[in-house]
Formats: sequence, C-alpha cells, structure tokens
Amino acid sequence: MNTERINEIFREIHLEENYNFLEDDLIILAKAYAEEGAKLERASCLEVARSVNHLVAQRIAEVRGQ
Repeated sequence: MNTERINEIFREIHLEENYNFLEDDLIILAKAYAEEGAKLERASCLEVARSVNHLVAQRIAEVRGQ
C-alpha cells in the first residue's frame, strides 16, 4: 500500500472525531492494521489447509515461520 492510497482511504472514511494525523502516523497505522489483517488471514488459511491435509499445513507454517 503506498502513501497516496493510505491518504485516500483516510479521507474516504468517516470518523467520529476530526483527527489531524501526520502522514507518517497514517503510514504507521496502516502498516500495523495491514500486518494484523495478514496474520489473521494466514491463520485462517492454515486452518483450511489443516482441514484438508495436516502435512501441507505444517509445511506452510514452517515456511512462514509460525
């Protein structure tokens, strides 16, 4: 996600308060949320893989460092 897209998303959402974040802070927030979302997505994918083939899921976890 690039800086321009981060700023666009921030302008498109409607917050309860009028926040005036620095661009650097928006980037830090966006990266933190994206990383957390990716962790949750990987965990879900591992569960699906585990339900089909536990050896494949185990190998994916090893490669991903989980």
